[in-house]
Amino acid sequence: MKVGIPTNGEKGLEEAVGEHFGRVPTYTIVDLENDEIKVVPNESHHMGGRGYPPELLKKEGVSIMLCRGLGRRAISMFSDLGIDVYIGASGTVKDTIDAYKKGNLTKANEGDACEQHAFRDQGKHRHI
Repeated sequence: MKVGIPTNGEKGLEEAVGEHFGRVPTYTIVDLENDEIKVVPNESHHMGGRGYPPELLKKEGVSIMLCRGLGRRAISMFSDLGIDVYIGASGTVKDTIDAYKKGNLTKANEGDACEQHAFRDQGKHRHI
C-alpha cells in the first residue's frame, strides 16, 4: 500500500510535510509494504504543469494521502479516484507515517476542508 505526503523537498523520511497540499514542490510516496520511498515533483497546474495533484498521485499508485489539510474540491477529487485522505499530518514524513500507523490522523470528508479553501470555493476568498 502506497501513501503520498506533500513535502517541501527531497529528503525522504526526514523531509518536512508541506503546509499547502497543492503547492508543495514534491510529494513523497512511501510503500508501507516494502518501505520503498520515491519523491516525485509536483508537476500539476498549480506549479505551471498539467493536471491536478490527485491525478498525479493516482498515477503513482497512491491509495492513501496523508496531509495537514486541503480543500473541499481536492477531498472530492481524491474520493472520486478511490484515494482515502487523512488530515492532521505534521513534522516529517516519518512523523506522519508513525501518526498514521498509530491511528492519530483523521480520515477526511468534505466537512473537514481547510477554512480558507471553503471560503474560496464559495467565491469569498482568493488564495494567492
